[in-house]
Amino acid sequence: MTPAPTHRIEPLPVAVPGVVALRSHSDQSYTGLKDTYMISRFEAGTSEFWTHGRAWEGRPGAVVLHEPGDVHRDVRRHGVVTYQMIRLSPAVVEQVTSRVRLQACLEPDDPRAAALHRLHDAVAGGADRFALECALAEAIDTIADVSVTRERAHAHTRPVRRALELIRERLAEPLTLDELAREAGLDKFHLCRAFRAQVGMPPHAYLTQLRILHAKEMLAAGAKPKDIAPRVGLYDQSQLNRHFRRIVGMTPGQFARGS
Repeated sequence: MTPAPTHRIEPLPVAVPGVVALRSHSDQSYTGLKDTYMISRFEAGTSEFWTHGRAWEGRPGAVVLHEPGDVHRDVRRHGVVTYQMIRLSPAVVEQVTSRVRLQACLEPDDPRAAALHRLHDAVAGGADRFALECALAEAIDTIADVSVTRERAHAHTRPVRRALELIRERLAEPLTLDELAREAGLDKFHLCRAFRAQVGMPPHAYLTQLRILHAKEMLAAGAKPKDIAPRVGLYDQSQLNRHFRRIVGMTPGQFARGS
C-alpha cells in the first residue's frame, strides 16, 4: 500500500512585528512565487530545487534566502523534508538590501550563515522579544553581507525581461502567447523555452502565480473573495477558488478568515 502523503505546517510564536515563523514537514513538491523575504533552514531530509537561475541541493543545516518575486521549484524531494521558515516584511529587510539581490543558498558549513542559524535557533527556542530583536538585527546585517549587486546577479535576457514586464502590466487582462512573443521579439517556441529556463516556470504558470499573489494581498486588505476574480484577470470565483486552493492550499475564504 502506498503511504499517505505528508504535508503539515506549524506556526511558531514570534514576538517581533513584521516577522512570521513556520515549520513545514512535507514530502510534497512545491512550485511557487515568493511574496516576501524568507530565510529558510533545512532541519531534516534532502531535496533538489531550482531558484535564482540554477539548481541547488537542500540538506540539514543549509539556509535558503528568498526575496519577493523569486520562483522556487522543487525538482525532487527524498521523502519527508522538514524546514523552518522565517518570513520578513519588506520594510524590515530593505533598510539594508534595497539595491542588492540575495544569494540563494548557503551550505551548512558556510561561516557566513552563523547569524542566520542564531536567528533560527532563537525562534525555535521561543526566545523573548529582546533576544529575537538582537538576533534579527544580526541576521539582517548578514543578509546584506552575503548579497550580490543586482547588476552582477543572475539576470534575465532582454526578451524575457520584456515578457515579464508585459505579464505584470496585463495582470488583470486577457493575454495571448502570440502577444507575449511579439513584445519579446522571439517566436513563441523560443520564448517559452527561454522563459522556463530563466524564470523557472512557463509564462502561463507565472501569470497564474502572480494573479494568486495579488489575490492574497487583496484578501489580506479586506476585499471579499467574490469581488476578486475579475480584478486579477480570472473568469469567475470558481476559477479563482481552483487556482487558489492548488497554490495556497486553502480556499480564498479560509485565507481571508485567517488573515
